[in-house]
Amino acid sequence: MAGGCTLALVLMAVVMTRTGAVPVPRPLRAHVDARGCHMAQFKSLSPKELQAFRRAKDALEESLLLKDSSCSSRLFPRPWSLRQLQEWERPVALQAELALTLKVLRAVADTALGDVLDQPLHTLHHLWSQLQACGPAQPTAVPRPRGRLQHWLHRLQEAPKKEPPGCLEASVTFNLFRLLTRDLKCVASGHLCA
Repeated sequence: MAGGCTLALVLMAVVMTRTGAVPVPRPLRAHVDARGCHMAQFKSLSPKELQAFRRAKDALEESLLLKDSSCSSRLFPRPWSLRQLQEWERPVALQAELALTLKVLRAVADTALGDVLDQPLHTLHHLWSQLQACGPAQPTAVPRPRGRLQHWLHRLQEAPKKEPPGCLEASVTFNLFRLLTRDLKCVASGHLCA
């Protein structure tokens, strides 16, 4: 009996999707699925995790003051908001943002700040891994990036080549809490991010 109901539901879903009565599923799903995607848990980080990020950000800022870097450009401009992107584009942008953040902070962790950055790096890597799990099952299922997303991805990809290391570190440091509070929450909220 249960198998028949499931078959009927699947057939209805296929028919409704093909006729346009139901939107086609997005690459990122807010609920747990068979592949282990469960981004909804990241709508907010625990107080302990946020405190670890505050300590890391404070240590990074102190380190930056000692370096006396003068940076003229901003890698993450003020209007940078994942809300400006379509729902399927947001996890792609966040994943690229996390990848750059991890790359920069891992380089800094090799210095005296390693102990302070251990927990934040672990958390960031876990978030990045969860985004990987939430991606589409087939690489062809996601449209090719265009417009604003393409511009942002290119900017993030080129930053390590174009930005001086101190400026890149400063950009990532000053962007850290926006990434954790706004961007991550937006992706975790799925279609509810407005």
